[in-house]
Amino acid sequence: MKSKGFPLSLAPAYRDLEIVDVNAGCGLKTRLGDMGIVPGSIVRLVSPETNGPVIVEVKGSRLALGRGAAQRVIVVERLSEEER
Repeated sequence: MKSKGFPLSLAPAYRDLEIVDVNAGCGLKTRLGDMGIVPGSIVRLVSPETNGPVIVEVKGSRLALGRGAAQRVIVVERLSEEER
């Protein structure tokens, strides 16, 4: 089943994002899960640059992900109360 959404590496900066899927092998999925990057988690992209690692804030901590790993994390933008 294909999930809706877009890769974390293409997400808008400084917006709340919900992880809907992690399209990765067992090793990467486990490593990301250990960092709190699992479906249902809320993350915020804090590095709008297009080069270098993707820096995200998850559960109060900032993490740097390689672009390849960030490409495998599928997210959707969470709407604020005013936008709903």
